[in-house]
Amino acid sequence: MHDKDYQVIIIGAGFSGLCMAIKLQQAGLSDFLILEGASEVGGTWRENTYPGAECDIPSALYSYSFEHNSAWEFKWSEQQQIFDYQKNIAKKYDLYEKVAFDQQVESAVFDEDQSVWSITSVKGDTFRCQHVVSAVGQLHLPAQPDFAGEEHYTGAKFHSAKWDHSVELAGKRVAVIGNAASALQFIPQIAPLVEHLTVFQRSANWVIAKQDRSYGSIEQWVSEKVPLITRLYRLSLWLRGECLVLPAMRRNRIAQRLLKWMAQKSLRRVIQDPELIKKLTPDYPIGAKRILFSDDYYGALVRDNVHLDTSGVKQFTEQGILRNDGVEESFDVVIYGTGFKTNPFLASIDVQGLGGRPLREHWQGGAHAYLGITTYDFPNFYMMYGPNTNLGHNSIIIMIEAQARYIVKCIERLAISGQKTLQVKEAVESQYNEEIQARLKKMSFADVKESWYMDGGRITNNWAGSTLEYRRRLRKVNWNNYLIT
Repeated sequence: MHDKDYQVIIIGAGFSGLCMAIKLQQAGLSDFLILEGASEVGGTWRENTYPGAECDIPSALYSYSFEHNSAWEFKWSEQQQIFDYQKNIAKKYDLYEKVAFDQQVESAVFDEDQSVWSITSVKGDTFRCQHVVSAVGQLHLPAQPDFAGEEHYTGAKFHSAKWDHSVELAGKRVAVIGNAASALQFIPQIAPLVEHLTVFQRSANWVIAKQDRSYGSIEQWVSEKVPLITRLYRLSLWLRGECLVLPAMRRNRIAQRLLKWMAQKSLRRVIQDPELIKKLTPDYPIGAKRILFSDDYYGALVRDNVHLDTSGVKQFTEQGILRNDGVEESFDVVIYGTGFKTNPFLASIDVQGLGGRPLREHWQGGAHAYLGITTYDFPNFYMMYGPNTNLGHNSIIIMIEAQARYIVKCIERLAISGQKTLQVKEAVESQYNEEIQARLKKMSFADVKESWYMDGGRITNNWAGSTLEYRRRLRKVNWNNYLIT
Protein backbone atom coordinates (compact mmCIF):
# COMPACT_ATOMS: atom_id res chain seq x y z
CA MET A 1 0.00 0.00 0.00
CA HIS A 2 1.31 3.43 -0.97
CA ASP A 3 0.65 6.02 1.73
CA LYS A 4 -0.10 8.81 -0.73
CA ASP A 5 -3.56 9.17 -2.27
CA TYR A 6 -3.53 10.72 -5.75
CA GLN A 7 -6.07 12.92 -7.41
CA VAL A 8 -5.66 11.03 -10.70
CA ILE A 9 -4.08 7.74 -11.72
CA ILE A 10 -3.53 7.05 -15.40
CA ILE A 11 -3.16 3.43 -16.49
CA GLY A 12 -0.76 3.17 -19.43
CA ALA A 13 2.05 5.33 -20.82
CA GLY A 14 1.39 5.14 -24.55
CA PHE A 15 0.09 7.96 -26.73
CA SER A 16 -3.14 8.25 -24.71
CA GLY A 17 -1.55 8.18 -21.27
CA LEU A 18 1.14 10.71 -22.16
CA CYS A 19 -1.42 13.06 -23.72
CA MET A 20 -3.63 12.80 -20.63
CA ALA A 21 -0.69 13.63 -18.37
CA ILE A 22 0.29 16.65 -20.46
CA LYS A 23 -3.25 18.05 -20.46
CA LEU A 24 -3.48 17.61 -16.68
CA GLN A 25 -0.23 19.51 -16.25
CA GLN A 26 -1.38 22.29 -18.54
CA ALA A 27 -4.54 22.64 -16.41
CA GLY A 28 -2.44 22.95 -13.27
CA LEU A 29 -3.41 19.48 -12.05
CA SER A 30 -0.10 17.94 -11.02
CA ASP A 31 -1.29 15.38 -8.45
CA PHE A 32 -1.29 12.38 -10.74
CA LEU A 33 0.60 9.14 -11.31
CA ILE A 34 0.97 6.98 -14.41
CA LEU A 35 1.06 3.22 -13.84
CA GLU A 36 2.90 1.42 -16.62
CA GLY A 37 3.28 -2.35 -16.85
CA ALA A 38 6.57 -2.19 -18.77
CA SER A 39 9.88 -0.49 -18.00
CA GLU A 40 9.52 2.25 -20.63
CA VAL A 41 6.84 4.50 -22.12
CA GLY A 42 5.51 3.89 -25.63
CA GLY A 43 2.69 1.36 -25.52
CA THR A 44 2.24 -0.49 -28.79
CA TRP A 45 5.26 1.30 -30.31
CA ARG A 46 7.46 -0.09 -27.57
CA GLU A 47 6.07 -3.60 -27.87
CA ASN A 48 5.93 -4.11 -31.65
CA THR A 49 9.49 -4.46 -32.91
CA TYR A 50 8.88 -6.81 -35.84
CA PRO A 51 10.76 -6.09 -39.10
CA GLY A 52 9.10 -3.30 -41.08
CA ALA A 53 6.87 -2.12 -38.22
CA GLU A 54 5.44 1.28 -39.05
CA CYS A 55 2.26 3.30 -38.75
CA ASP A 56 -0.46 3.19 -41.40
CA ILE A 57 -1.28 6.86 -40.81
CA PRO A 58 1.19 9.46 -42.15
CA SER A 59 3.47 10.69 -39.36
CA ALA A 60 2.56 14.36 -39.77
CA LEU A 61 -0.95 13.39 -38.65
CA TYR A 62 -0.03 10.54 -36.31
CA SER A 63 1.53 12.94 -33.81
CA TYR A 64 0.22 15.44 -31.29
CA SER A 65 -1.13 18.65 -32.80
CA PHE A 66 0.71 20.57 -30.08
CA GLU A 67 4.03 18.76 -30.60
CA HIS A 68 5.09 18.97 -34.22
CA ASN A 69 8.11 16.90 -35.26
CA SER A 70 10.03 18.29 -38.21
CA ALA A 71 12.53 15.41 -38.08
CA TRP A 72 10.27 12.68 -39.48
CA GLU A 73 12.42 10.78 -41.95
CA PHE A 74 9.60 9.22 -43.97
CA LYS A 75 6.02 10.10 -44.82
CA TRP A 76 5.02 6.91 -42.96
CA SER A 77 7.51 6.61 -40.12
CA GLU A 78 8.84 3.35 -38.78
CA GLN A 79 8.39 2.04 -35.24
CA GLN A 80 11.72 3.23 -33.86
CA GLN A 81 11.21 6.86 -34.83
CA ILE A 82 7.66 6.92 -33.42
CA PHE A 83 8.98 5.34 -30.22
CA ASP A 84 11.75 7.97 -30.03
CA TYR A 85 9.13 10.70 -30.52
CA GLN A 86 7.17 9.38 -27.53
CA LYS A 87 10.26 9.18 -25.31
CA ASN A 88 11.27 12.72 -26.27
CA ILE A 89 7.78 13.96 -25.38
CA ALA A 90 7.99 12.24 -21.99
CA LYS A 91 11.36 13.90 -21.35
CA LYS A 92 10.22 17.34 -22.49
CA TYR A 93 7.25 17.36 -20.11
CA ASP A 94 9.15 15.71 -17.22
CA LEU A 95 6.78 12.77 -17.25
CA TYR A 96 9.31 10.08 -16.36
CA GLU A 97 9.22 11.21 -12.75
CA LYS A 98 5.43 10.79 -12.85
CA VAL A 99 5.52 7.15 -14.01
CA ALA A 100 5.64 4.05 -11.81
CA PHE A 101 7.17 1.49 -14.17
CA ASP A 102 6.80 -2.30 -14.00
CA GLN A 103 3.39 -1.90 -12.38
CA GLN A 104 1.02 -4.02 -14.45
CA VAL A 105 -2.46 -3.23 -13.17
CA GLU A 106 -4.45 -6.24 -12.04
CA SER A 107 -7.56 -4.65 -10.53
CA ALA A 108 -9.30 -1.35 -9.88
CA VAL A 109 -12.02 -1.36 -7.21
CA PHE A 110 -14.24 1.58 -6.24
CA ASP A 111 -14.74 2.21 -2.51
CA GLU A 112 -18.21 3.73 -2.16
CA ASP A 113 -17.78 4.78 1.47
CA GLN A 114 -14.68 6.88 0.77
CA SER A 115 -15.36 7.62 -2.91
CA VAL A 116 -11.89 6.50 -3.96
CA TRP A 117 -10.48 3.92 -6.32
CA SER A 118 -8.09 1.28 -5.05
CA ILE A 119 -5.76 0.00 -7.78
CA THR A 120 -3.68 -3.14 -7.28
CA SER A 121 -0.78 -4.22 -9.46
CA VAL A 122 0.38 -7.71 -10.26
CA LYS A 123 3.26 -7.06 -7.85
CA GLY A 124 0.73 -6.61 -5.06
CA ASP A 125 1.25 -2.85 -4.68
CA THR A 126 -1.88 -0.79 -4.04
CA PHE A 127 -2.52 2.79 -5.13
CA ARG A 128 -5.50 4.99 -4.19
CA CYS A 129 -6.98 7.90 -6.10
CA GLN A 130 -10.14 9.90 -6.73
CA HIS A 131 -10.10 9.53 -10.52
CA VAL A 132 -8.92 6.69 -12.78
CA VAL A 133 -8.12 7.17 -16.46
CA SER A 134 -7.71 3.97 -18.46
CA ALA A 135 -5.25 4.63 -21.28
CA VAL A 136 -4.45 1.02 -22.15
CA GLY A 137 -5.66 1.27 -25.76
CA GLN A 138 -7.25 -1.38 -27.96
CA LEU A 139 -4.27 -2.91 -29.77
CA HIS A 140 -1.96 -4.34 -27.13
CA LEU A 141 -3.09 -7.90 -26.25
CA PRO A 142 -1.88 -10.33 -28.96
CA ALA A 143 -4.58 -12.62 -30.37
CA GLN A 144 -3.27 -16.11 -30.99
CA PRO A 145 -5.68 -18.80 -32.18
CA ASP A 146 -5.47 -22.31 -30.76
CA PHE A 147 -4.71 -25.09 -33.22
CA ALA A 148 -4.77 -28.80 -32.56
CA GLY A 149 -1.33 -30.33 -32.18
CA GLU A 150 0.53 -27.11 -31.38
CA GLU A 151 2.12 -28.70 -28.33
CA HIS A 152 3.76 -31.34 -30.55
CA TYR A 153 5.35 -28.87 -32.97
CA THR A 154 9.14 -28.84 -32.44
CA GLY A 155 10.03 -25.66 -34.36
CA ALA A 156 10.11 -22.05 -33.16
CA LYS A 157 6.87 -20.07 -33.00
CA PHE A 158 5.94 -16.57 -31.82
CA HIS A 159 3.46 -13.74 -32.35
CA SER A 160 4.51 -10.69 -34.37
CA ALA A 161 3.80 -8.44 -31.36
CA LYS A 162 6.28 -10.50 -29.32
CA TRP A 163 8.87 -10.92 -32.07
CA ASP A 164 11.66 -13.29 -31.09
CA HIS A 165 14.77 -11.63 -32.50
CA SER A 166 16.92 -14.55 -31.34
CA VAL A 167 15.34 -16.78 -34.01
CA GLU A 168 17.39 -16.72 -37.23
CA LEU A 169 15.12 -16.73 -40.30
CA ALA A 170 17.75 -16.77 -43.03
CA GLY A 171 17.59 -19.97 -45.03
CA LYS A 172 14.63 -21.32 -43.02
CA ARG A 173 11.20 -22.60 -44.02
CA VAL A 174 8.73 -20.16 -42.47
CA ALA A 175 4.94 -20.09 -42.10
CA VAL A 176 3.04 -16.88 -41.45
CA ILE A 177 -0.49 -17.34 -40.12
CA GLY A 178 -2.48 -14.20 -40.89
CA ASN A 179 -2.22 -11.47 -43.49
CA ALA A 180 -3.56 -8.28 -41.92
CA ALA A 181 -1.84 -5.02 -40.94
CA SER A 182 1.24 -6.35 -39.11
CA ALA A 183 1.82 -9.29 -41.47
CA LEU A 184 1.56 -6.95 -44.44
CA GLN A 185 4.55 -5.06 -43.06
CA PHE A 186 6.88 -7.87 -41.98
CA ILE A 187 6.26 -10.36 -44.83
CA PRO A 188 8.12 -8.22 -47.43
CA GLN A 189 10.99 -7.86 -44.96
CA ILE A 190 11.50 -11.56 -44.29
CA ALA A 191 10.62 -12.97 -47.74
CA PRO A 192 14.07 -12.26 -49.28
CA LEU A 193 15.80 -13.92 -46.30
CA VAL A 194 14.00 -17.23 -45.99
CA GLU A 195 14.32 -20.38 -48.07
CA HIS A 196 10.54 -20.72 -48.35
CA LEU A 197 7.59 -18.74 -46.99
CA THR A 198 3.95 -19.85 -46.85
CA VAL A 199 1.38 -17.19 -46.01
CA PHE A 200 -1.86 -18.61 -44.59
CA GLN A 201 -4.63 -16.21 -45.58
CA ARG A 202 -8.06 -16.50 -43.97
CA SER A 203 -9.61 -13.65 -45.95
CA ALA A 204 -8.26 -11.11 -48.42
CA ASN A 205 -7.79 -7.44 -47.58
CA TRP A 206 -8.27 -4.29 -49.59
CA VAL A 207 -4.75 -2.90 -49.98
CA ILE A 208 -3.87 0.52 -51.37
CA ALA A 209 -0.34 1.65 -52.25
CA LYS A 210 1.18 3.93 -49.60
CA GLN A 211 3.46 5.78 -52.03
CA ASP A 212 5.85 6.17 -49.13
CA ARG A 213 9.00 8.24 -49.53
CA SER A 214 11.70 9.87 -47.47
CA TYR A 215 11.65 13.56 -46.57
CA GLY A 216 14.57 15.62 -47.86
CA SER A 217 16.54 17.97 -45.67
CA ILE A 218 14.94 20.98 -47.36
CA GLU A 219 11.46 19.62 -46.59
CA GLN A 220 12.45 19.06 -42.96
CA TRP A 221 13.80 22.61 -42.77
CA VAL A 222 10.57 24.05 -44.20
CA SER A 223 8.57 21.88 -41.80
CA GLU A 224 10.46 23.38 -38.87
CA LYS A 225 10.68 27.00 -40.00
CA VAL A 226 7.36 27.60 -41.78
CA PRO A 227 4.50 26.60 -39.43
CA LEU A 228 1.80 27.55 -41.94
CA ILE A 229 3.10 25.00 -44.47
CA THR A 230 3.16 22.39 -41.72
CA ARG A 231 -0.44 23.08 -40.73
CA LEU A 232 -1.62 23.01 -44.35
CA TYR A 233 0.13 19.69 -44.94
CA ARG A 234 -1.45 18.18 -41.83
CA LEU A 235 -4.82 19.55 -42.97
CA SER A 236 -4.45 17.92 -46.39
CA LEU A 237 -3.77 14.52 -44.82
CA TRP A 238 -6.78 14.93 -42.53
CA LEU A 239 -9.04 15.97 -45.42
CA ARG A 240 -8.15 12.87 -47.43
CA GLY A 241 -9.49 10.66 -44.66
CA GLU A 242 -12.57 12.74 -43.96
CA CYS A 243 -13.55 13.41 -47.58
CA LEU A 244 -12.66 10.12 -49.27
CA VAL A 245 -12.28 7.20 -46.84
CA LEU A 246 -15.09 8.16 -44.44
CA PRO A 247 -17.69 8.53 -47.23
CA ALA A 248 -16.72 5.07 -48.48
CA MET A 249 -17.38 3.69 -45.01
CA ARG A 250 -20.74 5.44 -45.15
CA ARG A 251 -21.48 3.43 -48.31
CA ASN A 252 -21.06 6.36 -50.67
CA ARG A 253 -20.84 4.60 -54.02
CA ILE A 254 -18.56 7.12 -55.70
CA ALA A 255 -16.04 7.04 -52.84
CA GLN A 256 -16.21 3.25 -52.67
CA ARG A 257 -15.63 2.91 -56.41
CA LEU A 258 -12.67 5.28 -56.28
CA LEU A 259 -11.01 3.47 -53.36
CA LYS A 260 -11.74 0.09 -54.94
CA TRP A 261 -10.17 1.27 -58.19
CA MET A 262 -7.08 2.43 -56.28
CA ALA A 263 -6.83 -0.95 -54.52
CA GLN A 264 -7.31 -2.96 -57.74
CA LYS A 265 -4.74 -0.79 -59.48
CA SER A 266 -2.22 -1.60 -56.73
CA LEU A 267 -3.01 -5.30 -57.08
CA ARG A 268 -2.96 -5.60 -60.87
CA ARG A 269 0.16 -3.50 -61.27
CA VAL A 270 2.12 -6.29 -59.56
CA ILE A 271 0.04 -9.46 -59.90
CA GLN A 272 -0.70 -10.91 -63.35
CA ASP A 273 -1.80 -14.43 -62.41
CA PRO A 274 -5.67 -14.46 -62.61
CA GLU A 275 -5.93 -17.14 -59.93
CA LEU A 276 -3.77 -15.18 -57.50
CA ILE A 277 -5.69 -11.99 -58.26
CA LYS A 278 -8.89 -13.85 -57.38
CA LYS A 279 -7.44 -15.05 -54.07
CA LEU A 280 -6.30 -11.53 -53.18
CA THR A 281 -9.60 -9.83 -54.03
CA PRO A 282 -11.90 -9.45 -50.98
CA ASP A 283 -15.49 -10.65 -51.12
CA TYR A 284 -16.77 -7.76 -48.98
CA PRO A 285 -17.25 -4.03 -49.71
CA ILE A 286 -14.24 -1.81 -49.28
CA GLY A 287 -14.30 -0.14 -45.86
CA ALA A 288 -16.17 -2.98 -44.12
CA LYS A 289 -12.85 -4.06 -42.60
CA ARG A 290 -9.69 -2.10 -42.06
CA ILE A 291 -8.23 -0.78 -45.33
CA LEU A 292 -4.52 -1.60 -45.47
CA PHE A 293 -1.64 0.28 -47.07
CA SER A 294 1.52 -1.21 -48.55
CA ASP A 295 3.97 -0.61 -51.37
CA ASP A 296 5.67 -4.00 -51.27
CA TYR A 297 3.28 -6.70 -50.00
CA TYR A 298 2.14 -7.87 -53.44
CA GLY A 299 5.71 -7.85 -54.68
CA ALA A 300 6.63 -10.27 -51.89
CA LEU A 301 3.83 -12.67 -52.86
CA VAL A 302 5.09 -13.13 -56.42
CA ARG A 303 8.55 -14.22 -55.31
CA ASP A 304 9.47 -17.79 -56.32
CA ASN A 305 10.00 -18.76 -52.67
CA VAL A 306 6.61 -17.47 -51.44
CA HIS A 307 3.30 -19.34 -51.53
CA LEU A 308 -0.15 -17.96 -50.60
CA ASP A 309 -2.39 -20.60 -49.04
CA THR A 310 -6.13 -20.02 -48.73
CA SER A 311 -7.17 -23.51 -47.65
CA GLY A 312 -6.23 -22.82 -44.04
CA VAL A 313 -4.56 -24.56 -41.12
CA LYS A 314 -6.12 -27.85 -40.04
CA GLN A 315 -3.62 -28.69 -37.33
CA PHE A 316 0.02 -28.56 -36.35
CA THR A 317 2.26 -31.58 -36.70
CA GLU A 318 5.61 -32.33 -35.13
CA GLN A 319 7.43 -30.96 -38.16
CA GLY A 320 5.02 -28.29 -39.37
CA ILE A 321 1.42 -27.76 -40.44
CA LEU A 322 -1.27 -29.94 -42.00
CA ARG A 323 -3.39 -27.78 -44.28
CA ASN A 324 -7.13 -28.17 -44.79
CA ASP A 325 -6.45 -29.38 -48.33
CA GLY A 326 -4.63 -32.40 -46.90
CA VAL A 327 -1.10 -31.22 -47.69
CA GLU A 328 1.44 -31.31 -44.87
CA GLU A 329 4.30 -28.81 -44.95
CA SER A 330 7.37 -28.79 -42.75
CA PHE A 331 8.41 -25.47 -41.20
CA ASP A 332 11.32 -24.37 -39.06
CA VAL A 333 9.46 -21.29 -37.80
CA VAL A 334 5.79 -20.31 -37.44
CA ILE A 335 4.92 -16.62 -37.01
CA TYR A 336 1.45 -15.53 -35.94
CA GLY A 337 0.38 -12.35 -37.69
CA THR A 338 -3.10 -12.66 -36.18
CA GLY A 339 -3.53 -9.20 -34.69
CA PHE A 340 -4.86 -8.30 -31.28
CA LYS A 341 -7.64 -9.11 -28.83
CA THR A 342 -9.71 -5.95 -28.90
CA ASN A 343 -12.76 -7.47 -27.25
CA PRO A 344 -13.74 -7.67 -24.52
CA PHE A 345 -12.40 -4.23 -23.63
CA LEU A 346 -10.13 -4.01 -20.56
CA ALA A 347 -10.09 -7.80 -20.37
CA SER A 348 -6.78 -7.85 -18.52
CA ILE A 349 -7.99 -5.68 -15.60
CA ASP A 350 -10.65 -6.58 -13.01
CA VAL A 351 -12.57 -3.29 -12.76
CA GLN A 352 -15.32 -3.15 -10.10
CA GLY A 353 -17.71 -0.23 -9.75
CA LEU A 354 -20.70 0.49 -7.52
CA GLY A 355 -21.76 -2.49 -5.43
CA GLY A 356 -18.63 -4.35 -6.51
CA ARG A 357 -20.11 -4.87 -9.96
CA PRO A 358 -17.46 -6.15 -12.41
CA LEU A 359 -17.05 -4.17 -15.61
CA ARG A 360 -16.94 -7.40 -17.62
CA GLU A 361 -20.42 -8.23 -16.28
CA HIS A 362 -21.58 -4.67 -16.96
CA TRP A 363 -20.44 -5.14 -20.56
CA GLN A 364 -22.00 -8.50 -21.29
CA GLY A 365 -23.15 -8.36 -24.89
CA GLY A 366 -20.47 -5.83 -25.86
CA ALA A 367 -18.72 -2.78 -24.43
CA HIS A 368 -20.46 0.60 -24.37
CA ALA A 369 -19.66 4.05 -23.01
CA TYR A 370 -21.02 7.56 -23.28
CA LEU A 371 -18.79 9.34 -25.81
CA GLY A 372 -16.51 6.33 -25.45
CA ILE A 373 -15.30 7.81 -22.15
CA THR A 374 -17.64 7.09 -19.22
CA THR A 375 -20.10 4.35 -18.29
CA TYR A 376 -22.75 4.39 -15.56
CA ASP A 377 -22.14 2.68 -12.19
CA PHE A 378 -18.42 3.43 -12.51
CA PRO A 379 -17.93 6.90 -10.95
CA ASN A 380 -14.79 8.89 -11.75
CA PHE A 381 -13.67 6.21 -14.20
CA TYR A 382 -12.70 7.45 -17.66
CA MET A 383 -11.49 5.69 -20.79
CA MET A 384 -9.29 6.90 -23.61
CA TYR A 385 -9.57 5.10 -26.95
CA GLY A 386 -12.56 3.36 -25.38
CA PRO A 387 -15.66 1.73 -26.92
CA ASN A 388 -16.75 3.15 -30.27
CA THR A 389 -13.86 5.59 -30.65
CA ASN A 390 -11.64 3.62 -33.05
CA LEU A 391 -11.18 5.07 -36.53
CA GLY A 392 -10.85 3.40 -39.88
CA HIS A 393 -10.30 6.60 -41.79
CA ASN A 394 -8.12 9.00 -39.81
CA SER A 395 -5.65 9.47 -36.97
CA ILE A 396 -6.64 8.24 -33.51
CA ILE A 397 -4.46 11.01 -32.04
CA ILE A 398 -7.22 13.49 -32.95
CA MET A 399 -9.69 11.51 -30.83
CA ILE A 400 -7.22 11.10 -27.98
CA GLU A 401 -6.57 14.83 -27.68
CA ALA A 402 -10.31 15.58 -27.58
CA GLN A 403 -10.82 12.94 -24.88
CA ALA A 404 -7.99 14.27 -22.72
CA ARG A 405 -9.41 17.79 -22.80
CA TYR A 406 -12.89 16.50 -21.91
CA ILE A 407 -11.66 14.36 -19.00
CA VAL A 408 -9.69 17.32 -17.61
CA LYS A 409 -12.92 19.35 -17.53
CA CYS A 410 -14.63 16.62 -15.51
CA ILE A 411 -11.78 16.42 -13.01
CA GLU A 412 -11.64 20.21 -12.72
CA ARG A 413 -15.38 20.34 -12.03
CA LEU A 414 -15.08 18.17 -8.92
CA ALA A 415 -11.89 19.93 -7.79
CA ILE A 416 -13.58 23.33 -7.94
CA SER A 417 -16.93 22.27 -6.44
CA GLY A 418 -15.50 20.03 -3.74
CA GLN A 419 -17.84 17.24 -4.79
CA LYS A 420 -16.57 13.68 -4.80
CA THR A 421 -18.04 11.70 -7.69
CA LEU A 422 -19.21 12.07 -11.25
CA GLN A 423 -20.91 9.40 -13.34
CA VAL A 424 -22.96 9.46 -16.50
CA LYS A 425 -26.69 8.82 -16.17
CA GLU A 426 -27.79 5.40 -17.36
CA ALA A 427 -30.53 6.82 -19.59
CA VAL A 428 -28.10 9.25 -21.23
CA GLU A 429 -25.59 6.50 -22.00
CA SER A 430 -28.32 4.18 -23.31
CA GLN A 431 -29.74 6.84 -25.59
CA TYR A 432 -26.27 7.73 -26.87
CA ASN A 433 -25.38 4.12 -27.63
CA GLU A 434 -28.69 3.48 -29.37
CA GLU A 435 -27.92 6.44 -31.61
CA ILE A 436 -24.37 5.24 -32.36
CA GLN A 437 -25.42 1.65 -33.06
CA ALA A 438 -28.24 2.81 -35.36
CA ARG A 439 -25.76 4.91 -37.34
CA LEU A 440 -23.18 2.12 -37.47
CA LYS A 441 -25.75 -0.25 -38.98
CA LYS A 442 -25.89 2.08 -41.97
CA MET A 443 -22.12 1.91 -42.50
CA SER A 444 -19.98 -0.60 -44.32
CA PHE A 445 -18.76 -2.10 -41.02
CA ALA A 446 -22.15 -3.82 -40.83
CA ASP A 447 -21.66 -5.51 -44.21
CA VAL A 448 -19.63 -8.37 -42.70
CA LYS A 449 -20.73 -10.91 -40.11
CA GLU A 450 -17.58 -10.73 -38.04
CA SER A 451 -14.47 -8.59 -37.63
CA TRP A 452 -12.34 -7.29 -34.77
CA TYR A 453 -14.65 -4.28 -34.73
CA MET A 454 -17.47 -6.44 -33.31
CA ASP A 455 -18.44 -8.13 -30.06
CA GLY A 456 -21.72 -9.72 -29.03
CA GLY A 457 -23.22 -8.96 -32.43
CA ARG A 458 -22.60 -5.22 -32.01
CA ILE A 459 -19.97 -2.93 -33.48
CA THR A 460 -18.17 -2.02 -30.27
CA ASN A 461 -14.94 -0.51 -31.55
CA ASN A 462 -15.65 2.04 -34.25
CA TRP A 463 -16.85 5.61 -34.16
CA ALA A 464 -19.82 6.36 -36.41
CA GLY A 465 -18.92 9.85 -37.60
CA SER A 466 -16.17 12.25 -38.51
CA THR A 467 -13.36 13.37 -36.23
CA LEU A 468 -14.77 16.88 -36.58
CA GLU A 469 -18.10 15.74 -35.13
CA TYR A 470 -16.40 13.93 -32.27
CA ARG A 471 -14.35 16.98 -31.34
CA ARG A 472 -17.46 19.15 -31.48
CA ARG A 473 -19.39 16.82 -29.17
CA LEU A 474 -16.55 16.83 -26.67
CA ARG A 475 -15.88 20.57 -26.75
CA LYS A 476 -18.21 21.22 -23.81
CA VAL A 477 -19.42 18.96 -21.03
CA ASN A 478 -23.20 18.82 -20.59
CA TRP A 479 -23.33 18.55 -16.81
CA ASN A 480 -27.02 17.63 -16.95
CA ASN A 481 -25.93 14.27 -18.37
CA TYR A 482 -24.09 13.39 -15.18
CA LEU A 483 -24.88 12.54 -11.57
CA ILE A 484 -22.53 14.66 -9.48
CA THR A 485 -22.40 14.11 -5.73
